[in-house]
Amino acid sequence: MDTMEMKDMESAIEGILFASGEPVAIDRICLAMELDKPTAEALLQKLGDCYAYERRGVRLVRMEDSYQLCSAPEYGERIRKAFEIRKMAKLSQPALEVLTIIAYYQPTTRAYVDQIRGVDSSYTVGLLLERHLIEECGRLQVPGRPRLYRTTQNFLRSFHLNSLEELPEMPGLEADGQLRLGDDGAVLDMEEPRA
Repeated sequence: MDTMEMKDMESAIEGILFASGEPVAIDRICLAMELDKPTAEALLQKLGDCYAYERRGVRLVRMEDSYQLCSAPEYGERIRKAFEIRKMAKLSQPALEVLTIIAYYQPTTRAYVDQIRGVDSSYTVGLLLERHLIEECGRLQVPGRPRLYRTTQNFLRSFHLNSLEELPEMPGLEADGQLRLGDDGAVLDMEEPRA
C-alpha cells in the first residue's frame, strides 16, 4: 500500500467515524474498507496518533473493539460554553459505590448490589441507567427472574478506559472474587487479618 493510498484509507475511516457519531466496531470498519483487522488497527492507530500529536480538537478513542471520534478533553469547557451545555453533575458517593459493584461483578443483579451495600439501591440504579453508565443485559434464570446489569461503552468513555481489563484491582478481593469484609462491614485489605 503506497503513501497516497494509505492517506485515502485514513481519510475514509475518519469519514466513517465522523458520520457515525457513535462507537464503530472494528469489524464494521474492516468490512467497509475491505481491510484485514491488523491493517485497519494500524491505520486507526496512525490516525489517533496524528490527532494527539497535532493537538487537534478531536481525539480517536478506543473502547474494547470499537472506535469513536470525541472532542479533546482539554477543550471541554470551551465546547460546553459554545453550546451552553451544563457540566454533567458529579456522581454521588452512593452512585459511585453502585457503579463500582456493577463494574467489578457484572453482570449482576440489584439484589446483589443491595446485599453488598446493605441498603436499597433502586433509586441509584435508576440514576445510572438514565446516565447510560449501566444497562440491562438480561435476566437471571432463577425464580422472580431479576434483571442483570452491566456497564456500557459510555461508562468506558466517561472513565477514560479502553476496556474493563484496565479497571484497577479492587482491594479486599479474595482469589474467588469475593470481598473480604470486617465485622463493621468495611472492606479489608488483603494483608489485614480477619478478626
